[in-house]
Amino acid sequence: MSIEIIEVFAILAVTIGLFVTELFPVDKIAFFLIVSLTLLNLVEPEEAISGFANPATITVLCLMILAIGLEENGVITWLSRGLRKMSVLPLILLTPAFMFITASISAFISTTAVVIIFIKIVFQLAERYEIQTSRLLMPISFAGILGGSCTLMGTSTNLIVNSVAQELGVEKLGFFEFAPYGLAFLGIGIVYLTIASRFLPKENPDQLEKAYKLDELVTTVEIGEESALVGKRIEKTSLYDNPDVSLLKLIRGEDVINAPGRYISLKPGDKLVVMCDFENLLRLSEEDDFIINENKHSASEEKKENQDQENSLPVKEDDKEKEKEKETEKEKEKKEEKEKPIYAELLMLPGSALLGKTLKDLREYSLKGAIPLGIKKRRNIRNTKERLIRKDIDKIRLKPGDRVLVETSMRRVASLEAIENVAILQEHEFTPTASHYKKYGALAILILVIGLASSGVLSILAASLAGVAMMLATNCLALEKVYKKVDWQIIFLLAGMIPLGLAMNNSGADVWISDNLLALMQGKDAVFTLGIVFLVTMVMSGTVSNNATAIIMAPIAISIASGLDAPPKPFILAVMFAANFSFFTPVGYQTNALIYGMGVYKFKHFLVIGGILSFILWITGTLLLSTMLT
Repeated sequence: MSIEIIEVFAILAVTIGLFVTELFPVDKIAFFLIVSLTLLNLVEPEEAISGFANPATITVLCLMILAIGLEENGVITWLSRGLRKMSVLPLILLTPAFMFITASISAFISTTAVVIIFIKIVFQLAERYEIQTSRLLMPISFAGILGGSCTLMGTSTNLIVNSVAQELGVEKLGFFEFAPYGLAFLGIGIVYLTIASRFLPKENPDQLEKAYKLDELVTTVEIGEESALVGKRIEKTSLYDNPDVSLLKLIRGEDVINAPGRYISLKPGDKLVVMCDFENLLRLSEEDDFIINENKHSASEEKKENQDQENSLPVKEDDKEKEKEKETEKEKEKKEEKEKPIYAELLMLPGSALLGKTLKDLREYSLKGAIPLGIKKRRNIRNTKERLIRKDIDKIRLKPGDRVLVETSMRRVASLEAIENVAILQEHEFTPTASHYKKYGALAILILVIGLASSGVLSILAASLAGVAMMLATNCLALEKVYKKVDWQIIFLLAGMIPLGLAMNNSGADVWISDNLLALMQGKDAVFTLGIVFLVTMVMSGTVSNNATAIIMAPIAISIASGLDAPPKPFILAVMFAANFSFFTPVGYQTNALIYGMGVYKFKHFLVIGGILSFILWITGTLLLSTMLT
């Protein structure tokens, strides 16, 4: 073994360790990888940055942009709107119906974008029709992955494997060449998950108020006439810069100030909305002499006074005046209903402008009038339980998959949709504001791209570039939206991992691995070797991202096929499918990580339910692909 091969393996081991532990974001890991390969002379500097110009990377970027255009113009929501009408179906029929539609759309549109839309739909249906979200989220995520495996443009993994194979001299894959295998896997997945969904958790997630224990933490207090706080600036009170207390807003008459500034002086009658436990609240009330829950008392007193005034009105009052008062009351009630506080959960997606911010930052950041109350950190391998963050608000930073609870009003809730790369997980339905012209135009562009790519008139890269150009030319999409909503982490990941594949090839690490594997399996049938490649890829993808796994395993699989003097395509397809089929952990695929982070499932649900599916697909995939060996 040469020193270059040892260096490649060392870099590979460190990279996998960083992916698993999530010590750094994937884009930062990819950048470190590029620098390491360059400094160790495992690749030329030009090769180190070649991933940014790789056809697969550019194609993935273009397909992301097309997906953004479809989402911005309401196409994905429009295509999936029929799902709401299916709420009358029993769960045994609802699960396969949702899975089939999710998979069908995911075959041509970014799987992550589709699944995120469907997650929001499931939460809406769960709230309105008492449908159990736990019975649908995992099947939908798995269906999106299975559907994306049916076509060459369905997932970035397929494009990466095809690109690596072409660079190593293997004939490129056709658009629908492996669709029959993908459809067979999808059929197995739908049947299996329809049955297995019975064993998923039966409970819906708790209501947001209960899940975040708001009744114990959020209280309104009033500054009395004799309070020690009267005349003091907020920065001079024990409410400011206290790790156990969060001052959310100040209500002064008709004015409401969210996240009030430090220099505001308090006045008698001011109402403060604070977040802290009851013990701290009592201690503060003794120190600063404010009234707890006086707002409720004041409301009841006001109501009593109004009733007394009504009783004291002259009996012979003019009827028109009474009608006018009733109309005023109705308008007031309607206004109060619009202003009534409601709670919403914001799911952080890759590329969100809120990533990296703390809870304290959010309270100073414009959230369309919403008040952030708490953060739930998503689960991962280092954090197997959700962490509810209300203290240390200046230390914990948001990452993709985290959720933020906000308080807003019915009037303002729709404006939360304007926050880039944030999914709103609550019961309110939003209607896309795009015109019908743009909606149908964006859909027509997608169909044209699919037609050009699948017919062979243009390559997927050329067709997707043309599609992006048409989106921009017809004003179906603005570049400002592209810059904000593209998942740049994926682009950097691909650009960083592609040079690792080149380093393995330059150093001979892929040939060394394949030679040793062939020596270990000497005398074994080619079908057995194919199954081992499928299994190793699947297991690796369970801890490392599917794209990284595909880049690492594709050259190894081609070397093994060459050593066996077997056709390379079944081995290439084994890597492509297996890299996507790591259902036994929630960390291998982005959509699985998202639904796991919501707290609906435990790790064991992926290990058991997803593990059995992965095992079935491994056996089936090996047998199906072995027919190509003859």
